[in-house]
Amino acid sequence: MVNARIRKTVRATNATVGYIGPETDFNYDHQHLGTGPNTLVEIAEGRHAFSSAISNAKNPVIIVGAGLFERDDKDAIFSAVETIAKNGNVIRPDWNGLNVLLLNAAQAAALDLGLVPESSNCLETAKFVYLMGADDVNLDKVPNDAFVVYQGHHGDSGVYRANVILPAAAFSEKEGTYENTEGCSQQTLPAVPTVGDARDDWKIIRALSEVAGMRLPYDTVGAIRSRIRTVAPNLLHMDEREPATFGPSLKPKCTQKMSSTPFSSAIENFYMTDAITRASKIMAQCSAMLLKK
Repeated sequence: MVNARIRKTVRATNATVGYIGPETDFNYDHQHLGTGPNTLVEIAEGRHAFSSAISNAKNPVIIVGAGLFERDDKDAIFSAVETIAKNGNVIRPDWNGLNVLLLNAAQAAALDLGLVPESSNCLETAKFVYLMGADDVNLDKVPNDAFVVYQGHHGDSGVYRANVILPAAAFSEKEGTYENTEGCSQQTLPAVPTVGDARDDWKIIRALSEVAGMRLPYDTVGAIRSRIRTVAPNLLHMDEREPATFGPSLKPKCTQKMSSTPFSSAIENFYMTDAITRASKIMAQCSAMLLKK
């Protein structure tokens, strides 16, 4: 989806595109600038030929893959990105061209709702883990004595570690609100009925709250959306791209040393990145054939 939008924009505007990372077969014109952080430093310091392309652009755009946050030198790398953004006037009152391309579905909405880890090692020290549609968690980090609840719809890897399984409805079986990686919200209606004992996610949480003696005041979808309007009103602005709320200075100047290790792809197999496709035999066969090519 993002790749298609980039391709459309490049062709419509005749934009100059530079790419840093492993060799990739894009279906739009681009310049492969390098494979590692050293290229970023050269651009940030104005020593790279592509520096002028950013400075001379009317509306320059930087797209950073969220995979870089898995690196030990992530602060140093992002500091270089911020320097490039500042030098190239990428963020200004009438334009915000600095973007982070997230790896996981629902991550944008989770950030808007304030659902962030309290610490970097919260999984390693957890005694109780509640996985709600979280099928991309590294379960090796969860302690053996932790009690794990899995709430989901396709029985991904979390099922095999869970002490309790709560079957939830898939996106096609429920009324829901979704935010894509661009910040646009969309609402869906159920296309097919739920299967077996599956329930809407909010109904499961509502029932658990009553059993736990801390009853949540949400008995309808409308009541939930009323609460969302208080916490993150942008999620109820349908089909609208929300303006960013951060400024040009996201972090203080970084003194971390940057590694020379080249960037690598954060996704091994694009076609098997979610619980639904991983549960599909047909998708597995198609993916295997594609990888052979």
